[in-house]
Amino acid sequence: MLSHEAARAKVIEVVTARASAPPATETIEFADDPSRALGRILAENVIADRNYPPFDRSTRDGFAVRAADAANPGTRLRLIGESRAGRAFEGAMEPGSSVQIMTGAPLPRGANAVVMLEDARLEGDSVIIQHAVRPGQHYVVEGQETRVGESVIQRGKRLGYAELAMAAQVGRCKLEVAKKPRVAILSTGDEIIFAGDSPQRFQIRNSNSISLSAQVSLAGGEPLVVGIAPDNVTELRARIEQALKADIVILTGGVSVGKYDLVEQVLKGMRVEFFFDAIAIRPGRPAVFGACNNTPVFGLPGNPVSTMVTFELLVVPAIEAMSGHAPGLLHLFKAKLAHPLDEKPPLAHFLPARVKWPSGEATVEALHWEGSGDIGSVVRGNCFLVVHESKLKLEAGEIVDILPRRGLF
Repeated sequence: MLSHEAARAKVIEVVTARASAPPATETIEFADDPSRALGRILAENVIADRNYPPFDRSTRDGFAVRAADAANPGTRLRLIGESRAGRAFEGAMEPGSSVQIMTGAPLPRGANAVVMLEDARLEGDSVIIQHAVRPGQHYVVEGQETRVGESVIQRGKRLGYAELAMAAQVGRCKLEVAKKPRVAILSTGDEIIFAGDSPQRFQIRNSNSISLSAQVSLAGGEPLVVGIAPDNVTELRARIEQALKADIVILTGGVSVGKYDLVEQVLKGMRVEFFFDAIAIRPGRPAVFGACNNTPVFGLPGNPVSTMVTFELLVVPAIEAMSGHAPGLLHLFKAKLAHPLDEKPPLAHFLPARVKWPSGEATVEALHWEGSGDIGSVVRGNCFLVVHESKLKLEAGEIVDILPRRGLF
């Protein structure tokens, strides 16, 4: 049985080796709707079309001066004009002169410093400099941020609001991005009914397809819900064959060792190559990963919290790899434990938890939960507290790892 780290590494290894390189792409135009490109994986380098800033740019409201003219406090300079954003002072700075300047405006020719408004005093047509001025203060030199021809966003980068702003700044409102991997989601079990239906006493609404669709979207994939398969070998195989038309297949339920847990049996009959069929975690131990030709197939436990955890650990890096985004280690953060814990071996535990910042320091508490079917415990929290197998007994005040819930941080 693999550790969750080894299982994640195996997924990355297999999917990276079998994914098409480079991935299929499409062009997104986002000027009128940035949400079209948000979260997508860039499939090209974005190049600066000119220097940024394109001129020496003031970073303060004040007065542009020649530093040599204002080296001593109390210096009086003639005010000869104004420079503001979008409209530069057209003349050149002469010895003993100054130009009033606004934040973002171009420095006049000959100026090499800006005096902040609060460090000067106007008297008629003169400016009194109250503090010694040094060359280069309070302005950004042309090209200091970005040079023309420089790659400002690299291929494989996930596009956030800053990346879209940078693309717009260099005039790129059409970007080539990787197509979203299509992720088929198939729930299994005779007890499962559609979420909108009224259940009989021993039936359960299909919440997994809902949570997985949301998780797939947050991870950058395109969810394709292919329904519910009963605990019947023939029907289950037919639904899996339908799901295999997608880029990634997720099956939920039927992966344990019970009499009616048929997923592994059916997958073996379809000659799926298995890489592991259990990982040393709670919840989510009976997770399965294989491949049918080049299509990754995940069998996730049917209990909702197990499904949520194993998706984040195993399926997210597969979606990233197929999108051209380099997956890596699990993104864990540190927090101080609010209370002692003593978990059972030989597993790593992912406990529903809530992290807070009561005094600026992250503090986490594990929430009471009734096992892997308790969705409410995840709703009450905002993360999973990770108790590693190497240290299952923890004292209050120890620094621990947390796995944030995707989409909340």
